Amino acid sequence: MSLRALLAAALLAGTTLAASAETLTVYTSQPQDQMAAVIKAFNAEHPDITVELFRSGTTEVMAKLQAEQTAGTSPADVVLIADTVAMTQLKNAGRLYAFTDAPVAGINPAVIDKDRTYFGTKLITTGIVYNTNLVKTPPTSWKDLESADAAKGTIMPSPLYSGAAVIHLGTMLQQKEFGWDYYKTLADKGAVAGQGNGTVIEAVARGEKAYGIIIEYMALNAQAKGSPVAFVFPKEGVSVITQPVGILKDSDALEAAKTFVKWQLSKPAQEQAAAQGYFPVLEGVAPPKGYPDPATLKVLPADAALMLSDDKKNKAGFADLYGG
Repeated sequence: MSLRALLAAALLAGTTLAASAETLTVYTSQPQDQMAAVIKAFNAEHPDITVELFRSGTTEVMAKLQAEQTAGTSPADVVLIADTVAMTQLKNAGRLYAFTDAPVAGINPAVIDKDRTYFGTKLITTGIVYNTNLVKTPPTSWKDLESADAAKGTIMPSPLYSGAAVIHLGTMLQQKEFGWDYYKTLADKGAVAGQGNGTVIEAVARGEKAYGIIIEYMALNAQAKGSPVAFVFPKEGVSVITQPVGILKDSDALEAAKTFVKWQLSKPAQEQAAAQGYFPVLEGVAPPKGYPDPATLKVLPADAALMLSDDKKNKAGFADLYGG
């Protein structure tokens, strides 16, 4: 082959490679170190897709998306956040792509949007973490935080920052035995709110607070790493989030976005989620060591549509009690 032919072939190969390579932008609330591992595992199977990341709390992710929509454009292709309420808001605004042929075999339909615009990728529960050096009698109930001594030593995440806290607050407000009276009692007796769940585990692990309301994997991961903390699934039940993933309708990298969502629902991704300390949503994948069987969890009932309609009111009520 002549030099000219070789150069032409190389140019053609380079053009083909460039055409097949895509850049995917993911907006997420999942912790940065975990997402770095997720992207590494995803790229091991799909090296032709470059993943760019914007990571913050769910509320800030949603604010960024809203600002970009107002400006007329967003680089985001995929959203992976802790908050089904926020995903429902995006769906209702017509911003999500209906991925009707997504691979959902073996996944509980309860964690999948009926129109296939978003898909739960994990089960994340909210319960109670406590400092084992400060607490001699472990709590077993949400009500145990209502005593004066416990309440003044309690910290919780704020729904003004955390998507998981939005779901937990909305769920607790829908329970007759809790409601606003529960949050008012805790506030009156000295409970405080931080920002996200990270501020909760830091305060409890350092002994600044004796108790925290928190998503389970942060507490259990901290315990596994040697922090003096333990986690309780309260007897009344736990709130649950599913960390849904969805594709934005105006994505300019649709095929790459579909590939990422398919991977999130695959066995390798679900096994990685379990290794990171999450309950998997795919049947046949074992939960993390030391976690209960997801089938044994008592889940507090919640109406997501009602939660969405009450979202602004709930956040305002929380801010009145705990500050904004």
